[in-house]
Amino acid sequence: MEFFGYKLTNDRDKLLLQLDRCNICFLHAPLFHSAMKSVAPIRKELGVKTFFNMLGPLTNPARPFWKSTGVFSLELARLYHYLLQQSDEKYTVIHSIDGYDEVSLTGSARVYNNLGEMTLTPADFSSKVLIHDDLFGGNSIEESAKIFLSILEGKGTSAQNTVVSANAGIAIHTANPDKTLTDCVSTARELIESGKTKETFLKLIN
Repeated sequence: MEFFGYKLTNDRDKLLLQLDRCNICFLHAPLFHSAMKSVAPIRKELGVKTFFNMLGPLTNPARPFWKSTGVFSLELARLYHYLLQQSDEKYTVIHSIDGYDEVSLTGSARVYNNLGEMTLTPADFSSKVLIHDDLFGGNSIEESAKIFLSILEGKGTSAQNTVVSANAGIAIHTANPDKTLTDCVSTARELIESGKTKETFLKLIN
């Protein structure tokens, strides 16, 4: 985000302006989680996942009513599900069986929401099984930014566009449970391929 010129901030007025004009803003966790910021250097030095990786999404100070969250283990997905189903939030928790904290389409994914739990396969997203190399994100910030922008322009590879549409579709479905997941994924793909996502992103940056 900063590579493209986005200014990370916790200024409420600026963030509300972004939401008003672009329908999106970016809440950088260290600017809002003062406690998390204090332990950040220690977490970085440890170089392994800690309790704070698990705690962060559950203690989001924005307290969003709709929440789509990816987690790094099946055990943690079940724990999130257990905790969130005791709240009034609408949520989806995602864990790909092969270790991704999102729908990777490189295999099946376990998904937990207010209605229960399910296993989704690539076929549920009208996709073939992807290979890990198809999702490689680059060796540098510059390479990653190039891939990111190409997807926003609707010019990503078929694998890239499909996996982004799948995850965005799940987020859309979380907020619109009355719609089918297929329709939500189609909506996400249409927004990407039309170039509207790039328009929104550039509007946010500017």
